[in-house]
Amino acid sequence: MKWAGAIRGKLGRVSRSIRNRLRPRGIILLYHRVAEVQSDPWSLSVTPKHFAEQLEALRSVARPLRLSELTEKVRDRRSPSRSVAVTFDDGYVDNLQNAKPLLERYEVPATVFVSTGYVDQDRGFWWDELDRVLLESKSLPRSLHLNINGSDYHWELGTTVGYAEEMASENRCWRAWSKEDPTPRHSLYRAIYQLLHHLPAEKQRKIVDDLLTWAGARRVACSESRPLKSQELLTLTRGSLIDIGSHTITHPVLSARPVDCQQDEIQQSKTFLETVLGSSVTSFAYPHGRPSDYTMETVNIVRKAGFSCACSTVAGAVQRDSDPFQLPRIHVEDYDGENFLRLLSRWLNA
Repeated sequence: MKWAGAIRGKLGRVSRSIRNRLRPRGIILLYHRVAEVQSDPWSLSVTPKHFAEQLEALRSVARPLRLSELTEKVRDRRSPSRSVAVTFDDGYVDNLQNAKPLLERYEVPATVFVSTGYVDQDRGFWWDELDRVLLESKSLPRSLHLNINGSDYHWELGTTVGYAEEMASENRCWRAWSKEDPTPRHSLYRAIYQLLHHLPAEKQRKIVDDLLTWAGARRVACSESRPLKSQELLTLTRGSLIDIGSHTITHPVLSARPVDCQQDEIQQSKTFLETVLGSSVTSFAYPHGRPSDYTMETVNIVRKAGFSCACSTVAGAVQRDSDPFQLPRIHVEDYDGENFLRLLSRWLNA
C-alpha cells in the first residue's frame, strides 16, 4: 500500500535523524578578527569583550583541542565528541594584539591560517581597502569609471558623495549578503567586490590602487587592520598555544586558477611559513572555502604538499568519518556570551 510505504519512508528518515543526533561530534570554529571596527560588511570581526565571553562559554560546555589533535581523532576514527578547535583565517595583527591574550587567559588553543603574500606588506587585504574607500571615506568624487578585466564600468554615487558619521553609524550592521543596499556606496561595494573576487591578485591590486587614487586615500594599511609581520608570527606562536597554518600566498579562488598556479600558491606559502617559524606547517585552509572555491585536484595538491589536514568554510560538525582534507567549520559572528552558548550547544548537539 502507498500509505505503508510512506510511513516506512518517514520512519526511516526519523531513524536516520536520531542516529545523526546521537553520533559523537566536534566542531571547528572559524574566526577572522578580534577587534572593534567601524565597518564590517562580511561580519569578520568579534569584539574583544564578546570574544572573551565566547571563550568562557566554550570552556564551560566543550573540550577545547588543537586542530591537530581533532584531526588525529578523525584519522584514527575516534570520537571527536564535544571537541572544539578554534581557527582564524587571513592573519590579521589583532590575532596577536587582542586574540592571543584572551586565548591564553582561558587556555584555549588556536590555529591561525596566514596568507603569506600580505606578511610584511605596508597595505591591507584588498577587501579591507575596498571597504575603507567606499564605506568609510567621508567624501568621494561624484562618479567612478573603472576598467576591470577589459570591460568599462561607470557608477554614480548620487547623494552619498558625502558620507556623514551618523549615516555610517546607521549602516554599520549592513552585510554584503543582504538583499537591500542602503546607499549607492553599498551597491558599489557589492558590485566591485563581485568583479574582483575571481581575479588574479595582480589585477585586484591594480584596481584597488586605481580606487585609492580616485578617492585620494593612502595605500598604507590602517594600523588596526593590517596583516601580521614576520616577527609577529614568531611572537604569536610563543607559548606553544597557537599554531600557524597556511592560507596560500594571495588568497585566491583556487578553482579559478590553473593547476600550476594552485601548486605555487599552496607549496610556496608553506615553505615561507616554515622558513620564518623554523618548524613544520601541517594545516591548510582553502581561501573562501566553499565547494565552488576549490576542486578535488586542489585537495590532492594540498595532500601531496605535505599537509595533514585542510579546512573548508562549509558549515557543519566534525565526525569520525569526516574527510581530514575537507573539514567543515562554523563561522562565528559577534555574538555575546549568552547567544554564543546557545548556538554552541546547538552546533554540538544538533
